[in-house]
Amino acid sequence: MNTKRWIALGVAVVLFVVSLGFQAVTSVVTADFEKMFNFPDSSQKFQEEVVEEGSGNKIAVLELDGVIQNASTASLLNTGGYNHERFLEMLEAAGEDSTVNGIILRVNTPGGGVVESDEIHDKIVKIKEEHDKPVYVSMGNTAASGGYYISAPADKIVAHSATLTGSIGVIMESFNFAEFANEHGIKFNTIKSGEFKDIMSQSRQMTDEEREILQTMIDNLYGDFVDVIVEGRDMSESKVRELGDGRVYTGEQAANNGLVDELGSLTDTIAIMKEDNGWDNAKVIEYKKGLEINEFLGGTLQGMFKGQTELFGIKELLRKSNGPRAMYLYSK
Repeated sequence: MNTKRWIALGVAVVLFVVSLGFQAVTSVVTADFEKMFNFPDSSQKFQEEVVEEGSGNKIAVLELDGVIQNASTASLLNTGGYNHERFLEMLEAAGEDSTVNGIILRVNTPGGGVVESDEIHDKIVKIKEEHDKPVYVSMGNTAASGGYYISAPADKIVAHSATLTGSIGVIMESFNFAEFANEHGIKFNTIKSGEFKDIMSQSRQMTDEEREILQTMIDNLYGDFVDVIVEGRDMSESKVRELGDGRVYTGEQAANNGLVDELGSLTDTIAIMKEDNGWDNAKVIEYKKGLEINEFLGGTLQGMFKGQTELFGIKELLRKSNGPRAMYLYSK
């Protein structure tokens, strides 16, 4: 490479570094620092945004929006969407806060992981038993599968007439490209310690014995789902199994078959909780949390790399697809 090309390359590198620096400075200058560093004081873990002014009793609204999963936080680029640990912390804080008299969960999710859904369910049951606080659910666009699982123990479920809910059941999926591999002469070498160590392998056909093992596991998890609804909704097991064939219901259909109690919006749910408990002038707040430094940096990186973040997301999905797991999930 001649001298002129080295100089051109050096100039290009300098311009690239300057460009990155400019974008970083722009992000800092335009950042909402009040929001970024507006952390709760030591006596209050989460900020309280007032939804309705009032005195006396207090209702806390907690929003659950997105797929219920304990996503990896290793990457700075994973900054948005549902945060499982944070939601559990919000639930616990609302339960332990003596100034909070009632809790409304605003649920908008197609469901998610079996374990994560069960953790939320158990936290709700604990709040009701240990703190004797009413817990209502207001369903948004979708509250299906795991979304219904976590709603079942609520004292009252309110859905919009067009809400998609139900999808009671368990699913486990994986890709299988064994036929494609055979056609193209692709061979796989697998060293395993036991016969079923590579169960649900993507590189070979599933055996009948393997399918039976997995079906038994799914049936057991489905039985747990049925039990949660039987206990939470005071329904017979036969009725739950009749309704729980995996189909989704509109909010209106769910109200007609007993899966939800009333039809309405979040505002209606707040009014219903007030009326049910005689809290005419209750204050309504929503838990918020200030933008943390890792979220700020992640947002800055997303702005700098733009389209590259989509590639990172695809790589993350491919990585997770290698480990299929049982899900309480409604997916198209």
